[in-house]
Amino acid sequence: MNSARLDRAIDRDTVRRAIELATRAPSIHNTQPWRWLLGERSVHLYADLKRWLPATDADGRDLLLSCGAALHHLRIALAAAGVGAAVHRLPNPGEPDHLAALELSPGRTRDADLRMASAIAIRRTDRRAYQDWPVPEPYLAELTAAAAAQGATLRVITEDRPRNQVLHAIHEAATAQPATPGYDLELALWSARDASPDGVPAANLPTRPSAAVPAARRFRPGELADRGGAPDRSTLLVLGTASDDRLCQLRAGEALSAVLLLATASGLATCPLSQPLEVGHTRRYLRDQVLGGTLCPQVILRLGWAPSRPALPATPRRRAEGVIEPLSR
Repeated sequence: MNSARLDRAIDRDTVRRAIELATRAPSIHNTQPWRWLLGERSVHLYADLKRWLPATDADGRDLLLSCGAALHHLRIALAAAGVGAAVHRLPNPGEPDHLAALELSPGRTRDADLRMASAIAIRRTDRRAYQDWPVPEPYLAELTAAAAAQGATLRVITEDRPRNQVLHAIHEAATAQPATPGYDLELALWSARDASPDGVPAANLPTRPSAAVPAARRFRPGELADRGGAPDRSTLLVLGTASDDRLCQLRAGEALSAVLLLATASGLATCPLSQPLEVGHTRRYLRDQVLGGTLCPQVILRLGWAPSRPALPATPRRRAEGVIEPLSR
């Protein structure tokens, strides 16, 4: 296919709208730590280190996971718009912040792409206690397959002992991390915000911490009422990869996105938990005790059925002008 035909087949406004939809991806404290460079027939994803949280995320794991989720969101948004994308991850060893280059070409839209793209707009991180109904086994099998398709492994925690071990890791990390210099300041700066294009807004945070919910991160109090101390019935899952290099962390973010979108499309509530992976000893504990040393844990996921009310509002996003730039020649 010659370049003239390619240019007519791919509209830059369509690609730009796909990038804007991709910025709905979840990120640590809703920092949105990404930049997008838009070329004639390419899109480039860069980490925005100005939005890195060094006290919370000393190793940059959360940053890579967040950017990986945005990368998968973009792949889905482009596919739903009929644009194919060949992805080159970490394409430039001399430029470590260059996380992915996408070569664009005309593509075909599948029903599954449209379903997943529709889920992007309605996905929320739900920190409330979930309802009593169990998640059906076929749903869990589909989510496991979705993670595998992105190069990651999703372990469903069903037995009491590993579940208690996961809860122990969550509690230990929540106890240990506040001793890190600067951690409490980062948490305060990025939570319970009002009228801000980033950070976690008060409308999406509980009014008070609930011992029943294994969310652990001690955000500032918000405006979201809980279920009055009702026990949490969520299913816990651990997403892991074969190794723990930067590529695997990026791919884990893509897998997280795939799982979140499929769960959302299936009517499930979700809440990623990254805090136990930000603390070295709890990360190793999860690897050795919960995963038997066979996988490197990247993120924990709470999954279940959300309370019927209130519906959670969308968290804010930065304006496109602040995250999309033309690719200079």
